[in-house]
Amino acid sequence: MTRIRSLAARALLALLLPAAPALHAQDKVVFATNWKAQAAHGGFYQALVDGTYRKAGLEVTIQQGGPQVNNRPLLPAGKIDFLMTGNLLHSFDNVKNGLPITVVAAIFQKDPQALIAHPGQGYENFAALAKAPVVLVAKDGQFSWWQWLKVQHGFRDEQLKPYTYNLSPFLANKSAVQQGYSVAEPIYIENQGRFKPVVHLLADHGFSTYSTLIEARTDTVRNKPDLVRRFVEASITGWYGYLYGDRKAANALMRKENPELTDDEIERSVALMKQQGIVDSGEALERGIGAMNEARVRDFLEKMTKAGLFKPGEVDVRKVANYEFVNRGVGRELRK
Repeated sequence: MTRIRSLAARALLALLLPAAPALHAQDKVVFATNWKAQAAHGGFYQALVDGTYRKAGLEVTIQQGGPQVNNRPLLPAGKIDFLMTGNLLHSFDNVKNGLPITVVAAIFQKDPQALIAHPGQGYENFAALAKAPVVLVAKDGQFSWWQWLKVQHGFRDEQLKPYTYNLSPFLANKSAVQQGYSVAEPIYIENQGRFKPVVHLLADHGFSTYSTLIEARTDTVRNKPDLVRRFVEASITGWYGYLYGDRKAANALMRKENPELTDDEIERSVALMKQQGIVDSGEALERGIGAMNEARVRDFLEKMTKAGLFKPGEVDVRKVANYEFVNRGVGRELRK
């Protein structure tokens, strides 16, 4: 009898007390990057370690890329949910090839692709680079932005030499120019060559693509727009936290994922991102990190078509990106 009364009391108490909020399972998301963990990925790791993704109802796994890893095919195959890709050239190719993929945010307002030269060799002016006897460019660059440099700025194929991501040929030849990621190679050059190189961002000379894009499958955008919105906004918030807040935990996780990284390299890279306005500049100042607009995408496509990378009408610019998840000023109050 005592047990029956106890159960009845519990039942009555449950009716009188306010209901506790239901515990919802986190949506599992796999986000793949295009290279090994580095400062240029910092905002995503920040959102992971500081709980921003979790607060958005997401259980996120970040899957690194790397020299022997190609994560691009995994997105259309449904093996990952979101992909970080380099710039709009990849996105134009997706549309050209009929892949059901769209851009949902542009974390970098400026592509960090740069041409780097020795100081004191007359290359302080960008136009002078077109007269350099040697320009070291990797194969993917030769078939993409190099074609634009020839049409727009008068560079010549006779200048081309292969860049194999080894700095030795550049360091040994003061008249040489080489490609580089503006937030990485200048640091390596200073460490190895003991001099501060001349760095020219292509973005400052008309290469107007967005960079560090977040891509999603079109069916995900169509069927799970709330999931896309939560991931994009949490990633944006993570980027504000990384640039302007305490990034120690994010850096520690990236160093664990990529042991080649050092704290010094990361911090110098972040300083360059801020100095060059890579993330938080231009449209992002008013519309928030991740901002993008169709007019700029269309302009860049026209430039690349003129450079011969695409045929007129080959890419439907309306299919390149979806703008409903950005331009809302999310996270701007975190800017310091």
